[in-house]
Amino acid sequence: MKPIVGFISVFVLFFLLSAKAVGQQNVASNGFVLKESLFDFGKIPQGKPVYHVFEIKNTGKSILQLTDVQASCGCTTPVWQREEVQPGGNTEIKVGYNAAEAGYFEKTITVFYGQGETMMITIKGDVWRTPDQPAPTNKSISLLKKIRINNTN
Repeated sequence: MKPIVGFISVFVLFFLLSAKAVGQQNVASNGFVLKESLFDFGKIPQGKPVYHVFEIKNTGKSILQLTDVQASCGCTTPVWQREEVQPGGNTEIKVGYNAAEAGYFEKTITVFYGQGETMMITIKGDVWRTPDQPAPTNKSISLLKKIRINNTN
């Protein structure tokens, strides 16, 4: 009895790990596969725009046409190729975020393709505020530099 329970436990664990790994990689839709549908920039400095490229592969048997790509707000800018993607071919959507406002963000981008079909991709991250003024001088470092200069003479 114990070998059967052990085998079932190992099988269930393997299945759950496999499902998690597959779920994090490719996102399939009718006719194409997105390598990922979510990208986390992590912490980024305020005022420094960031970009990420979402890769798309046409897995269908017909030509794939991205008809439009729209961001949820003006702080996010998608750029994509408007040419048709042949079966087996690849294309990209480059998404930029301007990082003007400090704080957490999560923005969606709607990809329109085919005959009115849509798919969502998402970017997120946390913009940290840049200091208003430069850091104060460290008087201890200045003192150490003076001591070192005086000892070398």
